[in-house]
Amino acid sequence: MSDYSQLVKAYDIRGEVPEQLDPAIAERVGAFFVRLTKASCVVVARDMRATSPDLAAAFAAGANSAGADVIDAGLGSTDYLYYASGSLDMPGAMITASHNPARYNGIKLCRAGAAPVGEGTGLELIRSWLETDEEPVHADRLGTTYHRDLLAGYASHLRSLVRIEGERRLKVVVDAGNGMAGYTVPAVLGDLPVDVIPLFFDLDGNFPNHEANPLEPANLVDLQEQVRYSGADIGLAFDGDADRCFFVDEQGTPVSPSAIVGLVAARELARNPGAAIVHNVITSAAAVEIVREHGGRPVRSRVGHSFMKALMAEHDAVFGGEHSGHYYFRDFWRADTGMLTALHVLAALSEQPGPLSELVAGYSRYTASGEINSRVTDVARTLDAVEAACRNADGAVTDRLDGLSVDLGDGRWFNLRPSNTEPLLRLNVEARDEASMAELRDWILTFVR
Repeated sequence: MSDYSQLVKAYDIRGEVPEQLDPAIAERVGAFFVRLTKASCVVVARDMRATSPDLAAAFAAGANSAGADVIDAGLGSTDYLYYASGSLDMPGAMITASHNPARYNGIKLCRAGAAPVGEGTGLELIRSWLETDEEPVHADRLGTTYHRDLLAGYASHLRSLVRIEGERRLKVVVDAGNGMAGYTVPAVLGDLPVDVIPLFFDLDGNFPNHEANPLEPANLVDLQEQVRYSGADIGLAFDGDADRCFFVDEQGTPVSPSAIVGLVAARELARNPGAAIVHNVITSAAAVEIVREHGGRPVRSRVGHSFMKALMAEHDAVFGGEHSGHYYFRDFWRADTGMLTALHVLAALSEQPGPLSELVAGYSRYTASGEINSRVTDVARTLDAVEAACRNADGAVTDRLDGLSVDLGDGRWFNLRPSNTEPLLRLNVEARDEASMAELRDWILTFVR
């Protein structure tokens, strides 16, 4: 390969195996990662995909050749790797393609303390070294790979951050989607006061039941049916590498991630009065209002974990949340963890007698469109046209923090932002009711389409 732009993304390395990513490339990435971080030791974990063991071994071999020792932490979720990087204070690599189909795999990288490695923080250098076909420098002293299971420590750390001490014993359906939650959920929830009904806990990177992407409604159907059938209090759905968690209530209705942002923010602010909470540009205005009502300081971010984590560090934020289902915690090295979020929601539910639908209703105040993608020929010109049209609206406030955001007042706002990889514009609209939202959505789409 000479063009690695389709493999090395903004936040990670991800592509088809072996056409775009193979052990030879993984080995070079391992060596270049040591060159980037100047680490004497790195930790590596992997997901359940059939190609992950070979890619993990190749990455470790590359790191060893550059003189670094490697701690092979074995199977784990992405937040398990973040725990390893944070608790051991060393750079880490996670072999995973997250929610992508079986033919894909990839590598997520972080510096010591789970600090992100992405575009602008080192990943562009690794891509450049790959593209120029540079040969990694082999050290005089070869590193050694050690095997170490950190799962018990990971589970213990999460349980130390949130305690489920309410009077209710909850019935919880968990859909692991044949991904890594099938491995980590028993370790974390196993001895807590919850009764877990497992769905698709067998680790299988071919995803025989459904894709491990809970953002798609079709992949929640099995969970919704099981929650209703079993009379469960709540349903949890994890993506393939289990760093994201999505929720359905006792009726099987999906809970907005923005409502989860508001709920967890309120809990964290109760323990950390006046703290900052980071949210991205497409998070519901309700979450921002809730942060202010609980005495917190809302901080607005571009979409993406590298931006979220940077602002969390800058403002010493106790929590950050994205509408995509990524949730970040200061007590977890500012990294995203779906499992810790699940513990917060379970704890909140156990502490009151009502159903989850009633609990989250107080954090859901507006109607949202969901993300609508449109293919356009000229992204910049389309954004300019929409912005020009909005200038004629009374009281409209616009900004370009991430694409185009427009606040039209009376609870109506939208964000229109470009894709990083395709000529697409992604539209999110919110308003006080369905009719107002639909009217605004359709008006914007007349310009976009």
